[in-house]
Amino acid sequence: MARYNDPSWLRAGQWIADCPPADYTNLTIVGVPAHLTSVTPTNAHLTPAAVRDAIYWYGTWSWEHDLDISTLSVRDAGDVEDPDFEEGNERVFAKMRELRGTQDLLVALGGDNAITYTVARGLWGEDISTAGLITVDAHHDLRNGISNGSPVRQLVEDAGLDGKRIVQIAISDFANSPVYAQRAKDFGITVINRGELRRRSLESIMDQAFEVAGAGGGQIHYDLDVDVCDRSVAPACPAATPGGLSADEVRHLTFLATSDPRVTSMDITEIDASIDSSDERTIRLGALCVLEAAAGVASRNK
Repeated sequence: MARYNDPSWLRAGQWIADCPPADYTNLTIVGVPAHLTSVTPTNAHLTPAAVRDAIYWYGTWSWEHDLDISTLSVRDAGDVEDPDFEEGNERVFAKMRELRGTQDLLVALGGDNAITYTVARGLWGEDISTAGLITVDAHHDLRNGISNGSPVRQLVEDAGLDGKRIVQIAISDFANSPVYAQRAKDFGITVINRGELRRRSLESIMDQAFEVAGAGGGQIHYDLDVDVCDRSVAPACPAATPGGLSADEVRHLTFLATSDPRVTSMDITEIDASIDSSDERTIRLGALCVLEAAAGVASRNK
């Protein structure tokens, strides 16, 4: 679909494309198109390119936050090739080592949720002893094995992340098993279920999340699994259920998370671009979450 070109309205995609190269940027975008170990077969490897394209639909001005994200420096670091299985994981780790410490916030475009393990572990390096994790996800992701259902368990058991510095927001009913619920308790994970989001403000929930995840004084990774959304707004997420979060709630949680400088990385996962609705509502939500993250970073200095 053709997009009208208005010289007085900078498109966000053009801002990213035209930003001059720099050794250090406010924002780095990188694609991690993992999909081969998904519990449910998916074409999530098509999603990073689709999200990049969808960003062109939007501008750089946020009325709500009174800021223009085009004031930020940004780089697109491309995609990690074949990021699945052991060899693919090593490629992700290598890319994260290359990017470590070169931006205020790294945004990894999935791909499936398996990338939470490789992106966070690769960026943290030895700093995992102080790091924290905030997930916005319907699922615990504490399964055995190696898949998009296991990254949180892998970070705890394989990488050594302290479960007491993990917060899981919007965990859903009928989307997890009692075995994994007990595992979350055993690890010391703080769980804020979907029901709590009906009774509390998003600001209070994120304040609690920072208190827990930031207790070690280190970097925090923000994991946004878009299947946390209501199925009506995320038809391209195979595991999304009726009764999930609204698009507005997910966008605002993303802004709140990334407005804190302790959040140095995030991922956007579990969108399968090949099954989206004709209006691309899921892909466009993913694109808007990238822009909300940029607005969060821009707000840090207001």
